Amino acid sequence: MAEAVILLAVKKIGVALGNETINQATSYFKKFVTQLTELQGSMGRIKRELRLMHEFLSRMDVRNRNNQTYEIWVEEVRMLVHRIEDIVDDYLHLVGHKQDTGWGTYLKKGFKRPNVLFSLNRIASSIKDAEANLVHLFQAKERWVWMAGGRATGSKSSSYIIETSRHLANISRSLDEDLVGVDENIRKLHEWLTSDELQREVIALHGMGGLGKTALAANVYRNEREKFECHAWVSISQTYSIKDVLKCLVTELDLKKKIQGNIGDMDTATLQNELKKFLMDQKYLIILDDVWVPEAVNDLFSVFVSNLKGSRILVTTRIDGVAHLAFPDKRITLEPLSEKKSWELFCKTAFPRDKNHECPTKLTELAQQIVSKCEGLPLAIVSVGRLLFVRDKTEEEFRRIQNQLDWELINNPSLEHVRNILYLSYIYLPTHLKSCFLYCSMFPEDYLITRKKLIRWWVAEGFVEERGGNTMEEVAEEYLKELVHRNMLQLIERNGFGRIKSFRMHDIVRELAIDLCRKEHFGRSYNCENKHGKFLEGKDERRVVIHKLDKHINQAILNECHSLRCLITLDEATPPSPCLLHLVANKCRYMSVLELIGLPIKKVPDAIGDLFNLRHLGLRGSKVKHLPNSIKKLSNLLTLDLNETEIQEVPNGIVKLKKLRHLFVEKMNELYGREFRPRTGVRIHKGLEKLNELQTLQGLEVQDEVSLRRLGVLRQMRSIRIWGVKESYCESLCESLQQMEFLSFLSVNASGKEEVLKLDGLNPLPPNLRKLNLRGILAEAGMLLGSPAAGDQNNHSLYSVHISWSQLIEDPLPSLSRWSSLTDLMLTRAYVGEQFVFHQGWFPNLKELVLRDMPDLKRLEIHDGAMTSLQDLTLVNLSGLTEVPSGIELLSTLKNLGFWEITQDFLAALRQCHRIHHMQWWYSVRGETDGAL
Repeated sequence: MAEAVILLAVKKIGVALGNETINQATSYFKKFVTQLTELQGSMGRIKRELRLMHEFLSRMDVRNRNNQTYEIWVEEVRMLVHRIEDIVDDYLHLVGHKQDTGWGTYLKKGFKRPNVLFSLNRIASSIKDAEANLVHLFQAKERWVWMAGGRATGSKSSSYIIETSRHLANISRSLDEDLVGVDENIRKLHEWLTSDELQREVIALHGMGGLGKTALAANVYRNEREKFECHAWVSISQTYSIKDVLKCLVTELDLKKKIQGNIGDMDTATLQNELKKFLMDQKYLIILDDVWVPEAVNDLFSVFVSNLKGSRILVTTRIDGVAHLAFPDKRITLEPLSEKKSWELFCKTAFPRDKNHECPTKLTELAQQIVSKCEGLPLAIVSVGRLLFVRDKTEEEFRRIQNQLDWELINNPSLEHVRNILYLSYIYLPTHLKSCFLYCSMFPEDYLITRKKLIRWWVAEGFVEERGGNTMEEVAEEYLKELVHRNMLQLIERNGFGRIKSFRMHDIVRELAIDLCRKEHFGRSYNCENKHGKFLEGKDERRVVIHKLDKHINQAILNECHSLRCLITLDEATPPSPCLLHLVANKCRYMSVLELIGLPIKKVPDAIGDLFNLRHLGLRGSKVKHLPNSIKKLSNLLTLDLNETEIQEVPNGIVKLKKLRHLFVEKMNELYGREFRPRTGVRIHKGLEKLNELQTLQGLEVQDEVSLRRLGVLRQMRSIRIWGVKESYCESLCESLQQMEFLSFLSVNASGKEEVLKLDGLNPLPPNLRKLNLRGILAEAGMLLGSPAAGDQNNHSLYSVHISWSQLIEDPLPSLSRWSSLTDLMLTRAYVGEQFVFHQGWFPNLKELVLRDMPDLKRLEIHDGAMTSLQDLTLVNLSGLTEVPSGIELLSTLKNLGFWEITQDFLAALRQCHRIHHMQWWYSVRGETDGAL
């Protein structure tokens, strides 16, 4: 993990040695050129040293885990690198702060110095010491640290976790007798392996570590291998050698006798030729177990000839990209066991001698709590079951295990192979993903993490690297996808157009990640209801996520204020006095991410401007009414989240935040968006166009047409919500929006109920638009939403449309139906006509439809073949509707059906309608409680 810390320090030094910083420093320190040159030279040498150290540590494999001298050395490296990061931050503060405040007051809050030269010399001296310490650390490594693969190894270090990946594979293969809940998968594999298809086929078993892929493959291999003329099982680690894999295949296929010469002396090409020649005439079954990269399989495809004899290759993997080597219909993605199957497997292993493997009644509740902690992970269930098998079957013993199961998972030798299998996934993560993964473990158990928030935090932390022309947010989303594809995170929900929306971390994986966080001093969570020992132990913690606040939190923050880079609160409770924000602003000078969600903070202190390193400031849901003018000093700020606060306007100085990428400044007036003004935007008087890095603006309260015309220079804009638009502004607005080529979310809201939105200038829509929200009377709906003049819209990726208060006389459905990609459609006070008809072929991808507050609508008709993917249909306050929608029974994919704010007469009609008797539906009657049928 130290390599991830090093990577962040290298990036920070890169900023310090960048042209912008060098130019500033050269200008400010004209009289101290010698000292400045020496300082920059030392930082450059340290950067080169750290890059080499990073590469070295990245190549260290799992054999060096638990090598105590190596781990002590890595710990020393980590502490030194953190110290270097602090020094570089001091330097950046010295350079940047003078620009804002002048020489007399450039260092504040406990770190004043008599003069600039003293401060510069102090930083230069600290950097020289750090450089010398780096050299000393390398010398110490050569003297004391013996590593696997080096000149000598200890017996423990060379075999810790695995001596080779075959060790873990053999453990997993031995578990195949404990299989539960896999009958359907065994049936599929048997069918695929023994089918009449003569083409060579690749089959994939895919899932997170511990789900039983190897055990399932072993079961099938043992039962089906005799149906093939030859067969082989090869375990492939992350650090595999293609030559070693080929030699293993030769041995498994019993080819040594048939090959002339010693295989140990053969090169890779010769081994490939011998294997290819042998397999050419054979019906073979090959198991490639624990494959980590697609190249491992691709390297062997030349050997595994397609000989039209019904040969099969079965691959087990944790990696989605490897599973895609098989055809989609030849992949099995293993899922955690159900609660019932988990209990069955546990009882089978914990009570093997009892009749029918029954758990004693007195132990059932405790045992079920223990099993639930495993969250359906077969390896963990079997391991815990075997642990309890050898323990006393008493309530006291089971309660003790239940209370300390987290500790047992980390420390008990009996559960070491559970740790090892899951540790492998972490150890083999690319460096840039390790910090991202550990970050997720600081959130509570079962906590749903949202994509958008996490990505902004990652970017602010400096975890994300630039890749070509993609934004850092786009790169961060690729990081997230990779963690999901590697089964390190569990995908919970996608949005309407397929992007990850929310996810969580498996409990067992999270416990192991928390242990890694502790060992690496990466970060810590704080929950006053579940404290084990001290919250912060004075060991240079960098990040804190507060699950629940209490009176001790201020002191805990004070103890670690020097090192903290990130503070996130999840508890929307009254913070203890003094105000947490004031404490952080005055004491935590290095802070990069400050997210104080929902706290009743009323005032932002002037000292906030001294947090020179701050990149993310989140005060969403607070009571803040004003921002201090010092906010303009936060020159590194990337995200400012003031949504749902009392802010009416922001200081003019905000336009000096040239790096700002995301600005959220909306007040929530009404939660469900049924009122004409459910939210209120914020006025930004002048200079908004200077924020040319801005990607998100929610939401802007329009002041005049000139400001809208200037919006067009914000070419990086991805998401914008605009309030207070008048008809006379529309032409300028459309011209500006058409210049935003990356725009994916657009919300335009009229200034009044009678104001007309004339948006024909948006025809055609921006090419990357995914979500469109319009609130107000539309001049001509067809022109915007799919008129012939717009051409063929079928290929446009517009997924979501919300239209409110448009009061259209013309039926909007024919125009909307042209957008064949729509997955989400909401119409609120959108239509004053009496009938909606959904024709065959319309909205083939629509998943969610909401129709609400249209009292004139009397009839809703759905034809066969319309909305063939619809899952959620919600009808709200359609008081004119007297009959159950015709054709509703044809919606075979429907999962949720709601009739809200209906009359008693309509409820009676619903209950008498035989066409929906087979469906479950929910309802509410005006003035009464909700119900379900």
